[in-house]
Amino acid sequence: MTTAAPGATTAATAAARRTGARRRGRGAPYAFLAPAAVLFLLFFALPIGYAVWLSLHKVEVKGLGLGKGARSEVWAGLGNYTDALTDPELLDGALRVLGYGAIVVPTMLGLALLFALLLDAERVRLTPFTRLAIFLPYAVPGVIAALLWGFLYLPDVSPFFHVLDAAGLPRPDLLDGGPLFLSLANIAVWGGTGFNMIVIYTSLRSIPAEVYEAARLDGCSQLQIALRVKIPMVAPSLVLTFFFSIIATLQVFAEPTTLKPLTNSVSTTWSPLMKVYQDAFGNGDLHTAAATAVIIAVVTLALSFGFLRVADSRRTQGEPR
Repeated sequence: MTTAAPGATTAATAAARRTGARRRGRGAPYAFLAPAAVLFLLFFALPIGYAVWLSLHKVEVKGLGLGKGARSEVWAGLGNYTDALTDPELLDGALRVLGYGAIVVPTMLGLALLFALLLDAERVRLTPFTRLAIFLPYAVPGVIAALLWGFLYLPDVSPFFHVLDAAGLPRPDLLDGGPLFLSLANIAVWGGTGFNMIVIYTSLRSIPAEVYEAARLDGCSQLQIALRVKIPMVAPSLVLTFFFSIIATLQVFAEPTTLKPLTNSVSTTWSPLMKVYQDAFGNGDLHTAAATAVIIAVVTLALSFGFLRVADSRRTQGEPR
């Protein structure tokens, strides 16, 4: 009978321990990712899958629909999508959102870029306070911001209208017709400019000081540095903020819904998401609402992907070969 040498036993034990440690090390990333993956499946993937399933079905009523088995879900195919795409209310809501976005996105990003450049300029005082003051409206929830501005738009309670009355000026109706778009856009611009400003300002602060010094040695003024150096170098941040703004604009819901009780100019289907809410909880048609929601998601994804492709192609063409 032979026995293994003590040294060989120790080496084999150490090798086994190292192998076990490597296996545990390989499994550690999955253990850290597991909670996020479970939450993603429960609160993102499953709801999306259920919405797609609902969009492909419809409720079939047999007879008078009074019996227990008179209503049943049956396969509808693309019928709900056809009904949603041919609904004039959805098209009207999409056109209203496009007009709303044409006001919001350029104004908000223009102000965010302007504030970021001013805060990054030399000899600017109270920069931390100013930065916080511009960002603070973003911390206000959208519903609260809409309520705040909604009451400021009402002639009977707004201090602005009392000033107009004292000056003998006419009262504009800010919640009707064309001014309604400006009123809604003002809420979005007031709340979103600070966030975009912080993104652009952070990008500006990451530019090396040597770049500015070289521009000054070339005789550039502060305005020329801003136009020819700063803005081109923060272009990726501008693309990112534009991307986020487009998504937020297509999903506008809180502002018009909150202002709806204050005016008759905001219908229950003013925006596509309001149309989804009305179909689901006002009309009780979850299947058509699910189809409309899927269409909105696909359009948002297509626009976002197309914009990123265009921005990436321009960036690639501008790089030296």
